[in-house]
Amino acid sequence: MVQRVNGARVDVAGETVGEIVGEGLCVLVGVTHDDTPEKAAQLARKLWSVRILDGEKSCSDTGAGLLVISQFTLYGDARKGRRPTWNAAAPGPVAEPLVDEVVAQLRALGAHVETGRFGADMKVSLTNDGPFTVLLEV
Repeated sequence: MVQRVNGARVDVAGETVGEIVGEGLCVLVGVTHDDTPEKAAQLARKLWSVRILDGEKSCSDTGAGLLVISQFTLYGDARKGRRPTWNAAAPGPVAEPLVDEVVAQLRALGAHVETGRFGADMKVSLTNDGPFTVLLEV
């Protein structure tokens, strides 16, 4: 899930652990069981080049930062009952290295990337610019 933002930050226990100022993307990354390092690299390339910033520009065009946050709840399923299931979300030992791979691949492309803290109780603050939110799947 990608949101075009005008500033975003993530706090853990009252401490800011990641922040981008000004135009950029806040990226919530969910990992499922069939995701791979190759899919992580493909997602990174898409995030770096997707033209959703002002003037149909990309982060690669403008140097805008990305705040990448792991988000297993993107794979929550609440179609039955009143309590979501998380069966489609990959477990932490599988998901964490893939979220790290997305970040590493973005940095290898030249992106300025800030992150949340995997598995932590994170407080995310952002100003959604537009609002503009899009689901990217690879």
